[in-house]
Amino acid sequence: MKYYSTNKNTPSVTLKEAVIKGLASDKGLFMPERIEKFEPDFFENIQDLSLQEIAFEVANKFFGEDVEDAALKEIVYDTLQFDCPVVKVTENIWSQELFHGPTLAFKDVGARFMARLLNYFLAGNDNQVHVLVATSGDTGSAVANGFLGVEGIHVHVLYPKGKVSKIQESQFTTLGQNITALEVDGNFDDCQLLVKTAFLNEELNKKLLLTSANSINVARFLPQAFYYFNAFARLKEQGVLQDKELVISVPSGNFGNLTAGLFAREMGLPVTQFLAANNENDVVYEYLKTGNYNPRPSVETIANAMDVGTPSNFDRILDLYNHSYKKISSVIKGFRYSDEQIRKTIKKVFEETGYLCDPHGACGYMALEEFLKITQVGVFLETAHPAKFTETVETVVGKGNILLPQKLAEFMSGKKKAISMSSDFYSFKNYLMSL
Repeated sequence: MKYYSTNKNTPSVTLKEAVIKGLASDKGLFMPERIEKFEPDFFENIQDLSLQEIAFEVANKFFGEDVEDAALKEIVYDTLQFDCPVVKVTENIWSQELFHGPTLAFKDVGARFMARLLNYFLAGNDNQVHVLVATSGDTGSAVANGFLGVEGIHVHVLYPKGKVSKIQESQFTTLGQNITALEVDGNFDDCQLLVKTAFLNEELNKKLLLTSANSINVARFLPQAFYYFNAFARLKEQGVLQDKELVISVPSGNFGNLTAGLFAREMGLPVTQFLAANNENDVVYEYLKTGNYNPRPSVETIANAMDVGTPSNFDRILDLYNHSYKKISSVIKGFRYSDEQIRKTIKKVFEETGYLCDPHGACGYMALEEFLKITQVGVFLETAHPAKFTETVETVVGKGNILLPQKLAEFMSGKKKAISMSSDFYSFKNYLMSL
């Protein structure tokens, strides 16, 4: 299958080229030339399939023309060595827990898949590949751990100084080996701009083979469609969807996660409505209300992985629906919540149900509570383990209510290793040129 740029000013490329390049030469994001749909009968018995079996069927629709069957199956099964369970919170609200992977965040799915697919495409390649990734929290840890120890690949994680939690920071600054952490004096948007600018710099690209592991890379965001199908299957397995419509609420920052859900819907997944749950970074919320898209600097919140003022993947959503505001605003409903509302919801849900949300999941829960009709069932994506935000969550529910998983405790015991850097591209370019 060929992949075209959302800016449509450069020739289409193969999957291999799209994965290795990351970003198109005209600054656009790659999109598959078509979306393969499932026949309706696939959903009749989907509840009989495991997460891995479902993921392979979905992956085959995306990548089956470019990756041989046995290799694709191995990539999918090796990626998903953990579950993505759907857990009941209230009578009509369920949580899909996406924090059971190695770094306890949803990005483990896309990052692990991309690492394995890139490794597949680089077989026999002698040149080292440099993976550049900007993170507002969980992306850096998922990518770093997904690529840790992979021969021929070096990962450079750019993160905003003082704007990620200590636990998140420890997950990519303590690894060493082929992982380098770059502590940028700026915000996430500054980090993302450095990465994008590097891809378009002729001098850098002559010297180094660069790619991205942010959700701008098709191999990172497309696999996230796997767990949307799994959510439907698991609810159907429990008989929840017999006479109810499905609504999915997605905590949204850079909008790669929601975009993957929209792709799942276009493939035939029966989702009636998507909700984009934002924190105070409300650029897309504003668009959904007014039709006006005005990117601006991000603001810092307790749901830090969503602190994005220029969401890259919104370009994909525009392209997917031919820039139709009417279509986009009908498929996606936007919601915006303050830090105070997030804290109150974490406390309320915990006290009333015993379920502990992280700050991002709390946004998703609130959107469902505000939107759901009696004929609907809602799933919100619990994108990270609450222990990754212990300082915030403990101030709400009290100490002793969060157990630190062993995986996180091991990261916290490591020694931080990071290179300090300004948000000026000249500094970043000099660093890369010195490699």
